[in-house]
Amino acid sequence: MDAQLQKPVEELTYEEAFSQLEEIVASLESSQYNLDQSLSLYERGQALVKRCAQLLDQAELRVLQLTENGLTEFSEEA
Repeated sequence: MDAQLQKPVEELTYEEAFSQLEEIVASLESSQYNLDQSLSLYERGQALVKRCAQLLDQAELRVLQLTENGLTEFSEEA
């Protein structure tokens, strides 16, 4: 994970950011780091949460733009 932590958050895909976030949460839960390291991981985690939210917002906007009148109702008619 250390090599991935070198990559700026803004350059990560949703999948990369979410994967890193999962790893950080697991690391913090295991308490294998000292306080300074834990704080650094927490800060990185917060940035990753913001990145994921940003990417999801962008995806939602694209879906809305692709559907002329906003999201359409899904019907199960065959």
